[in-house]
Amino acid sequence: MTQQQVKKSHMTNEYVSLNQKLIERSQSPEVSFFSTEFFPPKTWKALDNLVPLVDSFRQLGALFSSITWHSNVNHMENIDDILSIQVVDIALNYCSLDTMIHLTCVGMTANKMLAILERLKQIGIRNILALRGDLESATSNTEDFQYASDLVRFIRHHYGDYFTIAVSGYPIKHPESINKQQDREYLKNKVNAGADFIITQLFFEADVYFAFVDECRAIGINVPILPGIMPIQSYDSLSKITRLSQLDIPAQLIQDLEPIRMNDEAIRSYGIEWTIHLCRQLMKSGLTPGLHFYTLNRQYATTTIVKALEIGYTSCPHKPLPWRHAANHRRCSETVRPIFWSSRPKSYMQRTNTWDEFPNGRWGRVHSPAFGSLNEYHLFAALDSITAKNRKRYRAMWGEKLHHERDVWHIFESYVAGINNRFGHKVESLPWNDEQLAPETDALRQQLSCVNRNGILTINSQPNVNGIISSDPVHGWGSPNGYVYQKAYVEFFVSGHRIGSLLEVLSQYPLVNYQITNNQGDLFYTNLDEEEPIAVTWGVFPGKEIIQPTIVDVDSFKVWKEEAFSLWMNKWACIYPDDDVVSRSVLTLICDTYYLVNLVDNDYPNDTCLWSILDKL
Repeated sequence: MTQQQVKKSHMTNEYVSLNQKLIERSQSPEVSFFSTEFFPPKTWKALDNLVPLVDSFRQLGALFSSITWHSNVNHMENIDDILSIQVVDIALNYCSLDTMIHLTCVGMTANKMLAILERLKQIGIRNILALRGDLESATSNTEDFQYASDLVRFIRHHYGDYFTIAVSGYPIKHPESINKQQDREYLKNKVNAGADFIITQLFFEADVYFAFVDECRAIGINVPILPGIMPIQSYDSLSKITRLSQLDIPAQLIQDLEPIRMNDEAIRSYGIEWTIHLCRQLMKSGLTPGLHFYTLNRQYATTTIVKALEIGYTSCPHKPLPWRHAANHRRCSETVRPIFWSSRPKSYMQRTNTWDEFPNGRWGRVHSPAFGSLNEYHLFAALDSITAKNRKRYRAMWGEKLHHERDVWHIFESYVAGINNRFGHKVESLPWNDEQLAPETDALRQQLSCVNRNGILTINSQPNVNGIISSDPVHGWGSPNGYVYQKAYVEFFVSGHRIGSLLEVLSQYPLVNYQITNNQGDLFYTNLDEEEPIAVTWGVFPGKEIIQPTIVDVDSFKVWKEEAFSLWMNKWACIYPDDDVVSRSVLTLICDTYYLVNLVDNDYPNDTCLWSILDKL
């Protein structure tokens, strides 16, 4: 595929495979990406520690992540009990990071391998690192697979080019190989069997990688070769890993580390500097399009290195759509979403994960049964829940104790204003907002602070935008040389005793659409056409139809309101102990007596009237 073809595929809604992305980046003389490796935790309970780690590297701009496999799980009957499979599901579908799974084949039957590959297809995984695995870990005497090349050939035979396949390369040589020549021939067998690229085992000196690439090219191995980089985290971990991989540590490294071997912080700082120097040599060579980091499930060292090398996002990346695009290939054609979940995208993706088709071009009527219940997705429910470990952090943000509704108003105001609450802690999130406010909301901070201070508790908003260039760093999205538009939107909870006044004020603003409902759902007010969604974000681009990626509609709002009200009790109230009756009763009162409201100002070319409406309550 030519560079022009690859770039064209990025501009459409077609799926772009990891292999295609590597081809594109390999045509550039500069290192343009990094990727990461994680290993699954030993227990289910530890999964909630891994998710923020994966999320952080997605936000930093990792091209993909790889998840290791343990050969001792090959005998498991229930495939979904394998933690590696659960972790790739989370990384791809919960964190929206393109994900590769390591698969070992030794001791595995062909039927079991097919079952695993089919499960991976169902999840949406399309990238595999094909490995033989440790002979000592094999639990079966089956001879279906003896080498990694057998697994590569097996996958290609059954799935063609559906999966991007990587294989492992050993710059020194595999410990079981007689010599380098034999090792390189084995690697060539894996490539000839259908591997798309190679990820090397770790090394500490750039010349080792350069020699390895030269040796591979000399015998006709022409696929991309990504260097595997392990930041030195501690003396013990370095010793253990080099012992297992039978690597020799450079004399200079030993000499420098020996005086500080008992000081983990000093070793980590030294390891970061050593790795930055190594990576700069690799980047300067022009031999690799990217760097693959063995993180050891730690964040600081790799993050520091990537930022120093400036190969991650140095600013907000340009978005193909206003909302975060999913990494799962099944959603690549998705171009329309309701605005209600814009601050809880993980929830929306889980609730729609089983859809056969995703809205493209226009939002049709989607009735509530089509949205799965979050209770059906046990993994999401577990990751989204309050645990004993994070309860203390949430109480610091949302209040150690609540005495009155105004205590809740204060927390909302602190969040939208970006200031510490009265307890001295920054409110970084709310149950309805997974992260801090989007940059486009900065222009609304003064208005948002004022209305929240007065008990109008906002959970979603966007300013009006009239024909801003699509490359704008704050509001921009989509193809170059286009123009984007937005209608002003605000969504909030407000006490039921103010609804009469709100409806009276709204009668004076015919260009404002509204939806108003209570927790019970028995009271619902709207002036929307239930058959027709409203576009609240759209874009005009050269050579394309108008794109309308964000809408407001009645059916989706009724689904969202169930989730929105439930968060008062399921996410906020549960941070307080059972005997804190006062705090829980405050939240129960709000949940039972407040209404959920959304307003759309259709007069987008002019200053919005929404804040004037709220000022009159």
